[in-house]
Amino acid sequence: MRLLFATALLAITLPVTAQIYQYTDDKGNRVYTDQPPLGVDASSVELPAINSVPLTNTPADTQHTDTPEAAQQAAPYAVLQLTGLPDNEALRANNGSFNVQVEIEPQLGNQHRLQLLVDGQAYGAASTSTHLAVTNLARGEHRLAVQVLANGKVLQISSEQIITVQRVHVGNRAP
Repeated sequence: MRLLFATALLAITLPVTAQIYQYTDDKGNRVYTDQPPLGVDASSVELPAINSVPLTNTPADTQHTDTPEAAQQAAPYAVLQLTGLPDNEALRANNGSFNVQVEIEPQLGNQHRLQLLVDGQAYGAASTSTHLAVTNLARGEHRLAVQVLANGKVLQISSEQIITVQRVHVGNRAP
């Protein structure tokens, strides 16, 4: 039984060790193959080692616990983004106030907090709510993002979304 298993294992690994050859065909094209053609001067190709990065913790493997050490070592969230913002048009907010939603997967961990970033600066208090309020934001273009905090340290930051706030001024009109 062991011999059969060893033979099967060896047969599986044989394609991995296959040699690659290169030659130039009669039209001047470079050809790569695993079998050198007869009568053609083919040279062996040495491939560099494959780069790999070991996978540490994936979001599916993450277990959120109530200890600060576990919160600091938690894997980043698979989905972290702001939603509820206009894509290609100005955001009409006459008083500069509006709400944004945070889409996050998996669910926010017990020791984690969300904080809105406006133009790269923390805005408002960190909270566990996925509905974040913006009040009295000046008109014009702004960059919004959300960050996940664990014990005051940044774990992950979403990509920025650029919005334009349009505020209508209804004050004194010029004569």
